[in-house]
Amino acid sequence: MSAPYEVRVAENPADLQACFALRKTVFVAEQGVPEDIEYDVYDAGAVHVLAVRAADGVPLGTGRLLHGPAATAKNGGDPAVGSLGRLAVTPDARGLGVGAGLVRAIEDAARARGLTAVDLHAQTHALGFYERLGYAAYGPEFPDAGIPHRAMRRAL
Repeated sequence: MSAPYEVRVAENPADLQACFALRKTVFVAEQGVPEDIEYDVYDAGAVHVLAVRAADGVPLGTGRLLHGPAATAKNGGDPAVGSLGRLAVTPDARGLGVGAGLVRAIEDAARARGLTAVDLHAQTHALGFYERLGYAAYGPEFPDAGIPHRAMRRAL
């Protein structure tokens, strides 16, 4: 049996529009993140990934990888470490493995760029999800957009 979803790198305007719409639904509408901070200067150079329902192409989730100078601004200055962020899955797709599929696609994109690890800033309620995927938390809890977060990292 094949997966009920497909994950791909968003390389066309329609896919990118779907990624941004998903982020607006999850972060802005559901979690109350101000729209003016949800989208940033890093979006233009990021690798965006999109998960869609296999049967009909309906967007289910998204995430992004920052690499190069954008990532070093987020991860403490290590050019060999990418930064995973903006991972969002629609409420009806949660629990289907979509989030894990997006994380693995982002890690694949990081490996393809020669990166040796991936950092992320996880909402504290999602720590267990990332730990199951091999990430380890480090440093103190901190607020981001009014939501508690912890830094995490996984070697590739």
